[in-house]
Amino acid sequence: MSRPSPARSGLVFAGPTVRALQADDFANPGMLWVERGQKLWSEPVGPSRRSCGSCHADALRGAAASLPAVDAATGRLVNLESRIQACQAQRQGIEPAAHESDALLALSAYVAYQSRGMPVRVEVDGPARPYFERGRASYHRRIGQLNLACSHCHDANWGRRLGPETISQGHGVGYPAYRLEWQALGSLHRRFRSCLSGVRAEMLPQGHPDYLALELYLAWRASSLPVETPAVRR
Repeated sequence: MSRPSPARSGLVFAGPTVRALQADDFANPGMLWVERGQKLWSEPVGPSRRSCGSCHADALRGAAASLPAVDAATGRLVNLESRIQACQAQRQGIEPAAHESDALLALSAYVAYQSRGMPVRVEVDGPARPYFERGRASYHRRIGQLNLACSHCHDANWGRRLGPETISQGHGVGYPAYRLEWQALGSLHRRFRSCLSGVRAEMLPQGHPDYLALELYLAWRASSLPVETPAVRR
């Protein structure tokens, strides 16, 4: 196994304008989603009239730093978004918020914000090991018409220029993140799909197991980096 040493946040490779936006909570556009998520967190919904906060008084502080993880009840790998969706369906009795919907992004951003500054620590042994290996294989697999792997950019060429941008190490510690190219908040899986489009590879649906496995591998690569949500990127 290998990971970059030292691991560097994508913010290190951003320009001064982006860094300033992320540093100022009053200017950071991602905070609009955090504020909406805070309201949704406290809103009673469904037949049970339960709010998220009625069960989780600490707003799942620390969850964003330790996910993805294997759910003990199902044996499946879950990330923050899928955990929220499961609670909505099983505990609140409502239709889970759709992937990339404003509601799910807002709740995810609010919960992840509670872990901001906490170091990423994910479990990659035991039940998580097969998922970790699947994610590592995905990271190093050549795909698309350009026949490139994630590692070609984020291991072999980080710090170099690609057009007007500097290639980062590919860590996902700031997601959900506000990207200027999107003019909106988006999930890490949306970023995966952007990369797939860039190498002209087949798109997978949001929440696909391959994305979850890759997310786990990336979280391991980012070990000890702090959660930054909501990050700002170009």
